[in-house]
Amino acid sequence: MLHLNLRRRFLIITIFLLSSLGMSCQVIAQNKPPLRVGFSMALTGPLAANGKAALLSMEIWREDTNKKGGVIGRQVEFVYYDDQSNPSLVPGLYTKLLDSDKVDVVVSPYGTNLISPAMPLIMQRNLVFLTLFGVDVNAKFNYPGYFQMMPNGKNPTVGISSGFFDAAMTAKEKPKTVAFIGGDAEFQAVTIEGAREVAKKYNLKVVYDKSYPPNTTDFTPVLRAIQATNPDIIYVASYPGETPGLVRAANEIGLKATVFGGTMIGCGFASVKKQLGPLLNGLLCFELYVPEKTVKFEGIESFLKIYQSRAEKEGVDALGFYLPPYAYAQMQILGQAIEKVGSIDNKKLIDYIHNTKFTTVVGDVKFATNGEWEVGRPLYVQYKGIKGNDIEQFRKPGPAVIISPAELKSGDLITSYQEAKNK
Repeated sequence: MLHLNLRRRFLIITIFLLSSLGMSCQVIAQNKPPLRVGFSMALTGPLAANGKAALLSMEIWREDTNKKGGVIGRQVEFVYYDDQSNPSLVPGLYTKLLDSDKVDVVVSPYGTNLISPAMPLIMQRNLVFLTLFGVDVNAKFNYPGYFQMMPNGKNPTVGISSGFFDAAMTAKEKPKTVAFIGGDAEFQAVTIEGAREVAKKYNLKVVYDKSYPPNTTDFTPVLRAIQATNPDIIYVASYPGETPGLVRAANEIGLKATVFGGTMIGCGFASVKKQLGPLLNGLLCFELYVPEKTVKFEGIESFLKIYQSRAEKEGVDALGFYLPPYAYAQMQILGQAIEKVGSIDNKKLIDYIHNTKFTTVVGDVKFATNGEWEVGRPLYVQYKGIKGNDIEQFRKPGPAVIISPAELKSGDLITSYQEAKNK
């Protein structure tokens, strides 16, 4: 009996000591300084709608991560400033983040024109730099610490449009001619430059290739001029403010082509979907996420459920299909890298990110040597069967059928554009 009592006492003491040790570890973890992530974001100005959506997505990641204990035992804290969509403010803001705020790591602002001005400072300090939606920014810097969150492949100027032509060339009557049109701005110019290369690969004859001024509001004359050349394919590169006007003009003049669409930024936004409704039918357009059954990225549906539940209150894009999953995935990659490296040593982080395939809410991501995605996969979808302007229909499979890439294909291309509008 005495022997049994001794064993019980020993067990009780052991449990007590282990519990105390666990509590001590929790206290130590709680006492660690926060992991401070610095960045600027467009919260006002022309890029604010996307900047606010990106910030909400990043905050969702931060909250998720902190509930699980943080990163390397440290709670994550954001330090950020409004860059007002103004590239000239970016260098000063990042200098402040690094020198005054003493943040541990930085990530980029949103968009090509805001990322580029930060690059010299980032390079000077040899920092890891995960960036959000820049088109081929690193082509002029060749910086090994640059990593881009946009799925355009190793050669982004070509990769962003190649899926459109891959899809268009599946038409029963093989297209032979192409017309190019886009705004007179850097993004559109770079995108069409790459599209020309892809068209050349398919031996397409260019019958129209012009740009329109950025302040254009009436696109009817532009599309009439294109129609006069009778192209099989009409490829458009447009900003969100231009896209609705182009689609409306196409419907007004009864535009005829085998395939009409392109890298028409804005089609992925809830506000544009709601505004255009059935006018989208027949278009072959660039998207970054649609809820088709072939898209089964780990965690994407649960992320969007949380995002959408907060979107209206935050005044951001109601669907969150375009930018938000990539902003969340950007932070997933940074967090996973710091956790695995076990520190914020920027050189080690750069090496680790280069050599690792990451699982994220936008699928597996592996970076090429230039910091772009090793394998690109921008989606090109054809809109079909859209009725009315109710945004709820876009939350389900069907209205945006994936035509390219082949591994995510959920339906076949319907041609011509006029016939596809009525399907």
